Amino acid sequence: MRGLIHIYCGEGKGKTTAAVGLAIRAAGAGKKVLFTQFLKNGKSSELKILESIEGIDILKGVPVEGFVKHFDEAKKQKVSGDSKKQLREVISRAGDYDLVIMDEIIPACAHGITEESDVADFIKNRPEKPELVLTGRHPSEALLSLADYVTEMQKCKHPYDCGVAAREGIEY
Repeated sequence: MRGLIHIYCGEGKGKTTAAVGLAIRAAGAGKKVLFTQFLKNGKSSELKILESIEGIDILKGVPVEGFVKHFDEAKKQKVSGDSKKQLREVISRAGDYDLVIMDEIIPACAHGITEESDVADFIKNRPEKPELVLTGRHPSEALLSLADYVTEMQKCKHPYDCGVAAREGIEY
């Protein structure tokens, strides 16, 4: 059976956490996992433990500091070039894995950092084996239509709304 497509989206906490949980589950079942993050600084705590688990390979992207909405044009172009290279690497390696997780690829597409058409083409023309996971806020209708699973994390309450900053080991 061909691998299915998962989207973890929404305004709530838990998109990356769900993807990490699936990576651990797959590795525990003897599956081979490729995990990569877009638009992140490479310091997320989950990377430390994932690197230690047999069967999980981390494809590190170039660290990105700050939020895309605050990038000037020069930074956006630099991050875009790095992200496109990272996506090409994912595509070239995908056939070697049972599960490929592209954390925060959805906002990379939404902000024009990565071409959504390249991601859609990858989904449509992917090798038979890998299950694909895409995470992030605001997936387009085009990406949603390609998914087999769509799980939306809904924020009901979050400490950030009261000024509590992200905490290591909990939010990152």
